[in-house]
This record gives sequence, C-alpha cells and structure tokens, in this order.
Amino acid sequence: MAYTKTGLSAARRKLIKIMGASGLGMSGLASVAQFASAQTILNNNVRIVIAGSGLAGLAVAYRLRKQLPNAKITILDAKKEHNYQPGYTLLATGIWNSTQSVRDRNERLMPQGVEWVQEAVGGFEPELNQVQTVSGKKFDYDYLIVATGLVFRYNEIEGMDISAIGQNGVGSVYHSPDAAANTWKAMDAFRQEGGRAVMTLAPTFMKCAGAPLKMTFMVADRLDEAGVKSNSQVDFFAPSTSIFSVKTVNDLVLDRWKQLPVSTNVHFHRKLTGVDITAKTAYFTDQDGAVHKEDYGFLHVVPPMYAPDAVNQSSLVVADGVQKGWLDVDKGTLQHTRYPNVFGLGDVNGTPRGKTAATIKKSAPIMVHNLLQHMQGKPADQLFDGYTSCPMLIRRGSAWLVEFNYAGDLTPTMPLIDPLQDSYLAWFLEDMLLKPAYMAVLKGKA
Repeated sequence: MAYTKTGLSAARRKLIKIMGASGLGMSGLASVAQFASAQTILNNNVRIVIAGSGLAGLAVAYRLRKQLPNAKITILDAKKEHNYQPGYTLLATGIWNSTQSVRDRNERLMPQGVEWVQEAVGGFEPELNQVQTVSGKKFDYDYLIVATGLVFRYNEIEGMDISAIGQNGVGSVYHSPDAAANTWKAMDAFRQEGGRAVMTLAPTFMKCAGAPLKMTFMVADRLDEAGVKSNSQVDFFAPSTSIFSVKTVNDLVLDRWKQLPVSTNVHFHRKLTGVDITAKTAYFTDQDGAVHKEDYGFLHVVPPMYAPDAVNQSSLVVADGVQKGWLDVDKGTLQHTRYPNVFGLGDVNGTPRGKTAATIKKSAPIMVHNLLQHMQGKPADQLFDGYTSCPMLIRRGSAWLVEFNYAGDLTPTMPLIDPLQDSYLAWFLEDMLLKPAYMAVLKGKA
C-alpha cells in the first residue's frame, strides 16, 4: 500500500482519532480511565524514592508529581540516555535507519520538581526504609517504587563479545540502539548471498519475548526479498518445548513458520551456551547436557536476563519457585507481598507476564492508585490483569497485533484488527504510532 506524504498524514490522523474514540493509546491498549485514580493528596509531605528512570519509573514519577505536589520524589538512576526500546526491532531489521529515532536525553524527560540522583542503586534495605547508591549515599523513604528494569547476561554465553555485534554474522536486538543498528548490518550482509540463519531464545524470563520471533519472521522475509531463498534456511533453537508462553500465539507462529517461503525449522531443548565468532559456530546444550555444534551465516543472540544485582541480592525478591530472584509483588495490586510500602512496576516484577512497554500503559495508573490508597490507610483495591501487547512483525508491511493477559487469553482491543490475521494496520501502528503513544504514557498522559 503506497501513501503520499499528505495521504500518510491523513491516514495517521484518522487512525489516531479511531484509537482515541476507542480509549486506546498504545498498540490497541484498552482504556484505563476506569482504573486511574482521580484523587489528590495535597498536604502529604511524604518521601518517595523511585529506583529506575525507564518508562515505568518516569510514568509513575509524572503521575505522582501531579497527584502529590508536596511530596519529595527522588529518582535514582545513572543512565543519561533514555532509549525507546520497542524501536530496536525496527532498527535491527532495516525498517528504521537511524538510531536517533530511539534516543533521547534523560534529563529532558524528567518531571519538574523531581530530584534526579544520577547514580545506580547499590542496595535495598527495606527493613530500614532505605536505599543505597553504588557510591554509598543513603536515601530514606516513606514509600519505595522499584522500577529498575532487568539486566542482560551475555557473559553467560561462552565466547560472546558484545563489541562483535554486527560483525561475522552476529546480531542481537536487545543490547542497545547501536547493537540493533549493527544487527541490521549483519543481517543485510548475510542476505546478499544467503545461507543458514540460527535464531535463539533466552532460557530465562525475558523482556519483549516476541522480539526473537519477529527477528525470525523478518530474516526469512529479507532472504526472500533478496531472491536467495533457494539456498537459505532459518533454524530456531528454543530451550524448552515452546517458543512463546501463550499457547494460541505459540501454535500460530509455529504453523506460520512452516508456510514461510524460506525453509524454517525449530529445535527444542537447545540452550545457547557458547559461540565461536571467528568460526561462525554456535554451541547449544540439550536437556541431557550434551553439546551440539551449529554453523551459521547469521546468528541472533538472545542473552539470559535477570533482575539487577541490587534487587536480586536483597530481601525484596521471590525466594523460591519459578519467579525466584525477581521482585516479589502481588501480581494484581503490584504491592510488595511483605513490605507494604514498597511497590513494583515493569520488567523487574516477578509476575507471570508483563515485561513489555505496553504493559506499563495499563499497570502504571493502577499501581499509583493502589499506592495512594495505602497512603490513606485503605486497601489496594484495583487489580492489574497482566495485559501485554506484542505487535508481531510478519514481513515488511504486515504484522499481527497480539494482546493477552496473565491467563494467556487473547484480549483484543483495537477496532478493525483481528489479532490472528496479518494486517497493514497492525504494521502501521508499530511503525508510525507506537512511539507517540509511548511518550504519552511516559509523561503520565495516557
């Protein structure tokens, strides 16, 4: 479908109007007006510390600044740059061509009246209502919001070198804007002649679990575009018996991969444990401990992901079970299960789902409401249902808009879009509209 500049603007305005009328703000997210708290506590001089200045931390800071004008709000985070991470797959597949499209200065995004301490959190002492930075500075709080995000452990893959992303066929969409752009360089070079693409999945909980699937669809599409499908193949290696936690989506993707013009195969019980970048060889360990050697022309690395050490090594985490090491919050209220003046938001939470930017749209106002309830001695009475959205890129110009909740049920909210059918409209949302919606969420406006 072709658009002139004028036509594109008109289409964009029309779609935004449709989204607004439907109460939608990001990837077809359902309206949360019925959940957002309208109360303001004007005379509350409380101390609130927010650990993290990603989308979750800033979205909460903006909302609290508005509703608690007398509160002392402090954000702890060393990062100077804010990255629009949903744009990484668009960079990594050559749809976007500039890292500037996903970069912003963190100082420019800070809410007025909020103190920003440019240091990372070094530790939490919830028994003392205290947070310590890596330099040893201590901050007392009345209420704490943990929104640190997660960390990537590329070092758990023997031989992996982050600086090599973009070279010798190695790509990884997760690390940074530069790594995403360099991933496209590696993919673009690979598709000139074709060969074998080896795609991977993390053995841990992960953010944007759909990204490895998008990359698989798009590398196959790029090979097809280049006319080298006859001498190419794509192999996907999964550590368990599935590639996505929502069965409907898992089965749909597996079925669709069988229909791709480029031969695409799936190998289960294969965890990426090593790579020889010079030899273009990856090593996978199976459930019995046996190691399998796989040669590649292009390798997409998905690193293991964990809560940051400051969280993981604190008393704030889940002590045992599948969520061990992640922030121990009630999945509905997002309030800590043992420290009631602590709340969590975003990737760091030990919840069944929710490590996506889209989740923040619905969960941030609920979390803020429940925090305000607690400040007034009232119970947290609004529940987050685990809403997550994943615009699944299928090929250039076509995508699915998959939305689901904790239970794994599909929860479509966008008019005109069937979540299990390809559509240009879903692609258009990802390519053109998602970033403005993201920024509205970040500033507490959606």
